Amino acid sequence: MTNPGMMNDYETTNRTTKRSRAPSRAAAKLAFLLLLTGSLVGCGGNEEEYDLTRSIRESYIEAQEAVEVGNYRKAIAIFEALQARFPFSQFATQIQLELAYAYYKDGRPEQAIDAADTFLRENPTHARVDYAHYVKGLAYFEDGQGMLERLFRKDINARPPKDGQLAFATFSRLVERYPASPYAADAQQRMVYLKNRLADYENAVAHFYMERDAYVAALNRAKTAIEVYHGADSGAESLQIMIAAYEGLGMTDLANDVRRLLEKNFSDEPVASN
Repeated sequence: MTNPGMMNDYETTNRTTKRSRAPSRAAAKLAFLLLLTGSLVGCGGNEEEYDLTRSIRESYIEAQEAVEVGNYRKAIAIFEALQARFPFSQFATQIQLELAYAYYKDGRPEQAIDAADTFLRENPTHARVDYAHYVKGLAYFEDGQGMLERLFRKDINARPPKDGQLAFATFSRLVERYPASPYAADAQQRMVYLKNRLADYENAVAHFYMERDAYVAALNRAKTAIEVYHGADSGAESLQIMIAAYEGLGMTDLANDVRRLLEKNFSDEPVASN
């Protein structure tokens, strides 16, 4: 005959064991749900947690499709994951270029420039070197435009538009080295815009110096606008500043030389007399 006390102890122990196991099963279920949610979040745009569950080709195509629809963050997440996991795959070089473009479109110019520079450094003879220069120029261009706009709304003593200058230099390199590139025409158009804006900036600084009788500094700025940004729309203005600066320095002969140059090239522009 079973001892009632022993039976009570057994039932109590059994109930306690069941209660202690219940939280373990709940915790396991919760962990599974969190894992599933994390995987979905990774696919939904958290670039830090993208889970490569497909083949490299399928993932690459998925990233390209994300770029096509403007989901650049998702594309970046996939490209970065592919780059980290398969650094020597057949897609590795192309992924570098795709990543540079996605960074640029996602408003990350510094990362786009770094990615383009890495590609150029590691693949100097690649067939798409021209595209790498182009994307790099675009990144500088977009970042530089904001700088230029801010400069023209603020005091002239603001720091120079370095990004605009770097964009101009990058596009210039593309056009000179790869004139037959499909990106050369667009690069040239952007150079025209940059040339005019950068020349305007140099002239604005020159006027600032003229107002303070700093004639040598004004002269140097106007010369930069003429020589570096040759053909800019504000060429006549630059020459007029040079005339005034030479006259301020008492260099009448040089002022007259520039005046003749102004009359020859810009006959419709008013020329200051002595």
